[in-house]
Amino acid sequence: MLKATGRLARELENLRRMKDEEIDFSDIPEVTDWSKAVRGKFYRPLKQSLTLRLDADVLAWFKAQGKGYQTRINATLREAIACQIRNQAAKRARLGSRRAASAV
Repeated sequence: MLKATGRLARELENLRRMKDEEIDFSDIPEVTDWSKAVRGKFYRPLKQSLTLRLDADVLAWFKAQGKGYQTRINATLREAIACQIRNQAAKRARLGSRRAASAV
């Protein structure tokens, strides 16, 4: 990354020293409607390359859905993980309520 020099460096330093209260936001419209906001839109998790052996019929089914079958396999695995996490949390909650009831 290039280092700022001259006038730009002085301007950036002045901005860095400026307190939040001194910043003029009058020309920036206030955002109040977040209904179209998308959480994680620009988040890209790190990918790791690997060799994975799948049953031929499973792979054929994903490939038959069209381009992007690896992304769909990843999404399916991610959903399976989320489902298992939810199930484990529910199981812990049930066990916790049973223990609390038996202690009474």
